Amino acid sequence: MTVDEVRRLPMFPLGAVLMPSGFLPLHLFEDRYCQLILDLMDGDREFGVVLIHRGSEVGGGEQRYDVGTRARVIEARQAPDGRWSVAAVGLQRILVRTWLADDPYPMAEVTPMPDQPGTPADRVAFREVTSVTRSVLAGLNELGEPVADATFEVADDPALGALQLAALAPISIHDRQRLLECDRASERLALLSHLLDEVREVVHLRLGGELDGA
Repeated sequence: MTVDEVRRLPMFPLGAVLMPSGFLPLHLFEDRYCQLILDLMDGDREFGVVLIHRGSEVGGGEQRYDVGTRARVIEARQAPDGRWSVAAVGLQRILVRTWLADDPYPMAEVTPMPDQPGTPADRVAFREVTSVTRSVLAGLNELGEPVADATFEVADDPALGALQLAALAPISIHDRQRLLECDRASERLALLSHLLDEVREVVHLRLGGELDGA
């Protein structure tokens, strides 16, 4: 999609944030989303993902954020009972311009949401945030927390790499949404650094407590 292109996309409002280049597993059983996946498989397999602001993934009527991610189905399998297991990958940030009627599933008119021009993210700062992310994840793994492995790989480009780190970082869903909505790479990196410093302090205290009590 080009910057000025307005496109109509089927939409998945979810209780999770999908970042560009992130992996998204879906397990579908509602009639509306089973119909959506059938329609996707007959087309270009692209759809939008947004976080639910208030409400549930099941049943409809939820309130949704307007900044999300365009995604593409890479694999889809239907079980004998009609349910679907779907794997998708995030492609590009999008902004919802208009929500359309949910008939039979959510639809929206969206445009791409590239970063705004400005001071590029500092590569030294990016490497530091990457190192802190590894350290925090390693500490949480040591504490037995179910987090991502600290041996991850991310893009060399700080703008994309910061989004990938945001997907891996042990932060809240709403903080992850804040990072997705940052439209300058330098601001995204600064916010992520701040959030990770808070987590690092907690991890340090927890590990120190265990060591003191040993």
